[in-house]
Amino acid sequence: MTPDFELLATFARTNSEDAFAELVKRHVNLVYSAALRQAGGDAYLAQDVAQTVFSDLARKAGSLARRETLAGWLYTSAHFAAAKIIRAETRRRDREEKFMREPIHESAPEPDWETLRPLLDSAMHDLKEADRDAILLRYFENRQFAEVGTRLGLNENAARMRVDRALEKLRTALARRGLTATAALATTLSAHAVQVAPAGLSATLTVASITAASTGTLTLVKIMTLTKVKLAVSALVMAGTATAFVWQHQSQEQLRSDNATLSQQLAKLKSDNDTLSNRLASAGDSQKLSDGQLAELLKLRGEVGQLRRQSDELVKVKQQLQTVATHLTATPIQGTVVSPEDQFSLQEIHTVNAMKQLGLAMRIYANNNGRYATNFDQLQNELGGKTNFSGNISLDSIEFVNAGLVNDTIPDMIIFRERLPRRTPWDGPPWQRIYGLADGSVQTIYSDKNGSFDEFEKPRLIPPPNP
Repeated sequence: MTPDFELLATFARTNSEDAFAELVKRHVNLVYSAALRQAGGDAYLAQDVAQTVFSDLARKAGSLARRETLAGWLYTSAHFAAAKIIRAETRRRDREEKFMREPIHESAPEPDWETLRPLLDSAMHDLKEADRDAILLRYFENRQFAEVGTRLGLNENAARMRVDRALEKLRTALARRGLTATAALATTLSAHAVQVAPAGLSATLTVASITAASTGTLTLVKIMTLTKVKLAVSALVMAGTATAFVWQHQSQEQLRSDNATLSQQLAKLKSDNDTLSNRLASAGDSQKLSDGQLAELLKLRGEVGQLRRQSDELVKVKQQLQTVATHLTATPIQGTVVSPEDQFSLQEIHTVNAMKQLGLAMRIYANNNGRYATNFDQLQNELGGKTNFSGNISLDSIEFVNAGLVNDTIPDMIIFRERLPRRTPWDGPPWQRIYGLADGSVQTIYSDKNGSFDEFEKPRLIPPPNP
């Protein structure tokens, strides 16, 4: 895998869109998740923050190309960009608060993460850069200790000690904010700290950031206009395989038309709403809107909310079609191509997410029962009865390792792994396999040139007891 600094140096020298697209693809989930937490779950604000961060990266590519890893810089940039955007958004909302009293009902995440989420990023920035980078590499990017050590210029044992000390400092920072972090802090970070960014956001950010670097800052609406041709082609590519079925092709076309119409309506309503909001601000606190203007403002806000909900539903349907496209083997429509690399990467993402859910279920089971589960049937309560995860990843494709023998004294002991390794579609290591470890982390491992995983597996397996 080409290091970050080489890709950034290539982009700085040649303005290579492919090099920058690879950087965005690697780090978009980290940046988007950090922004989403600070934005209180507002996906629209989180995308604006991500846009700002990657535009800054494109503009500063030359000076940043000397960094060994970009994760720390991107994470910190997301923190400050989010704070700036949220301050502006808060001021705007404060002006409307006296007129807008609609309750917002959001689904509550599990209690531990709900408590940790609003405090995490500010606590992370109490740490020194070296400690913050160690936690980002280990728990946000789920890298094994040997790779963390390579990135930080340490051996594996020193990297493990660095990560443990940094985790204790993070607990202390959280305690100062009134949160007593439990022993499961590492598991919670690994399972929740990085979420998958919305489909298509990586392509949008790549083009928009390169454009913004040469033309100045652009708003998200302008960016979507500039990149509509490329996004349309990307959507067709991902849907091409799925539309081997006629009804899916018709549904995709109808969704695209409906989405375009809704986007136009939403843009107009937001413009009207902003106009009324500005009139309210300029009038001052002592001058109130007339009854007619207030009614119009409330009506517009209601329509914007309804259109946003409809737009979110369309995004969900498109994501479902994208998943179907990855797994169908029918011949694609003429003129569309889904590359094996993209299909392989999407399968990897879905498998990692499934492993994280299984790891969390195992920890909950162990806390409740005082022992580890030895088969998937025992985890059904913790999994909510699920036997399939996103991307059609089923329990049949994952197997237990060290069943009944796992213990907390060996945190990187293997608990789960893919039942069968997957052949890589590119030059390099011939096979890939994904593992879930006892500390809750998930590792993607490539075989040696002979197709063996023994170098990774043997130190993390408990030998069976002697007869």
